[in-house]
Amino acid sequence: MKTNNIYKVLLLVSVLFSFTNCTDYLTEQQPATTLLEDFYTSGTSAIQNVTGCYVPLMWEFNQTYYSEWFIGDIVSDDALKGGQNTGDMGAVYDMENWKTTANNDLLLDFYRAQYQGIGRCNLALKYVTDMATDSIMDERMKQRLIGEAKFLRAYYYFRLVRVFGGVPVNLDVITDSEKWQIPRSSVEEVFEQILSDLEDAQKVLWRVEEIPLTQRGRATKGAAEAMLMKVHLYMAGPYWSTYLSNSSSADNYAAAKAWGDSIITNDTYILNPVYHDNFTEEGENGPESVFEIQYMEVGWGDFGQGNGFTAGSFTQRLVRSRSTKESLTLGDAGWGFNRPTQCLYDEFEAGDARREEAILTPTDDQMDDPSESSEEVYLGVRHLNNKYGWYGNRLAHHSRGPLNSKQIRYADVLLMYAEACAEAGDDAAAQNALNEIRTARGMDTYPGYTYNTITPDAGSDLKNAIRHERRVELAMEGHRWFDLVRWYGGVGNGLDNYMNVTYKNVESQAAQSHMAKFEAGKHEIFPLPAEEIELDPLLKPNNPGY
Repeated sequence: MKTNNIYKVLLLVSVLFSFTNCTDYLTEQQPATTLLEDFYTSGTSAIQNVTGCYVPLMWEFNQTYYSEWFIGDIVSDDALKGGQNTGDMGAVYDMENWKTTANNDLLLDFYRAQYQGIGRCNLALKYVTDMATDSIMDERMKQRLIGEAKFLRAYYYFRLVRVFGGVPVNLDVITDSEKWQIPRSSVEEVFEQILSDLEDAQKVLWRVEEIPLTQRGRATKGAAEAMLMKVHLYMAGPYWSTYLSNSSSADNYAAAKAWGDSIITNDTYILNPVYHDNFTEEGENGPESVFEIQYMEVGWGDFGQGNGFTAGSFTQRLVRSRSTKESLTLGDAGWGFNRPTQCLYDEFEAGDARREEAILTPTDDQMDDPSESSEEVYLGVRHLNNKYGWYGNRLAHHSRGPLNSKQIRYADVLLMYAEACAEAGDDAAAQNALNEIRTARGMDTYPGYTYNTITPDAGSDLKNAIRHERRVELAMEGHRWFDLVRWYGGVGNGLDNYMNVTYKNVESQAAQSHMAKFEAGKHEIFPLPAEEIELDPLLKPNNPGY
């Protein structure tokens, strides 16, 4: 059952900044003025401040919807945009079809949300670090809170770097306009800051079994170790390694394996024996959960009020079928975004029950209008996202859903470990990790089965099998695009031919007609938002090709 209450109030920290002009005489503070320092007086206020650092992770809507799966799923070969028609959410249409410009409003909202999170983390790290302990916050709790803030700052920067490349790294509280303009840091500098924060965090964060049930959802030592695995795998791959000069691919694969050894040996995560339970409200923060974005169901709406005004998730409404049929949605229709592709559907092996968990393909009887021209069919595709569509249940409000967003599952950890071991030459350990998942999911173990994949050759059958397993196990969970880039991105690594020819030819003629050409060396990342460059000219130049 969902036990975490840390997100139920979205605006947990409201403080007033008071500034005075520098003069050669003292001025008296005006009555009823609250100084920033006045907030940090107790362990309770420290906990509230760090809790507020989590909140921007929840945000999915400001001027437009900007859930990260709009990039991770839809830009990839796993999903098409969907919606009412091709003009619905034009920003996403441009992104999936390589027509993005720096004026893309989804990217602007996404960029700003991450920096809001970073700003909150910087605030907590500046003031909580120097606070005295008390009956609420002893020294161990204080260190845990500092670790949570560092984990979250690293998480926000990781979200930014894999979408935009190099971005400004700021570790200070911005209190005046002179600090607004900050130059871009290099990709390497961003990764180095992420690693520094995560390494600090894992030293002081608590293990998941030490977190009270009422606080599950907060960052743990295992979450930091899993992120260290993930970051080192990114740095090791063909695409991101070209930005680095201070570490080698071999070193990063070895580091990823070492962090995997630590989490697998010392933590208590296990694969959920029932795969379906990972995607139910009752199964949230369960035995397989390493890190989830927490949501709760609310019965009111708040369109047009911008970031931070919702405790529920828009995702469930965004991805549900547009049908009003009782047999499919109990009459509780959605907006039909994030439509699984035929390419993803075909990747699953015969008899793999995970396909039905990830993809729902409604029958004609379950649709109001099954014709190719209906709003329920998008460019010839009727597949639906079944993991977050929450079919068979109504929502308390037409724009809200309570399901948490699964950011890191233990299955992800095992697959990252298998990948790191295979790249480091430990095929036996890689095979064991892969087969732990295969066995839990009721599938044949490696070697001994034929899997479907059309992605570029990874160099060995075992590596291809791991990449295949990663796609089907984590399908429609927002990972795919970022995996494709780190494995095959850059000039000469095969992603351009795959996206332009191999993947494209699998999809319907209607979908193909909208696909522009993917350019290697450009389209792996997206442009910095034009509005941000106008505010901060030090961000120039934009990414190559934009």
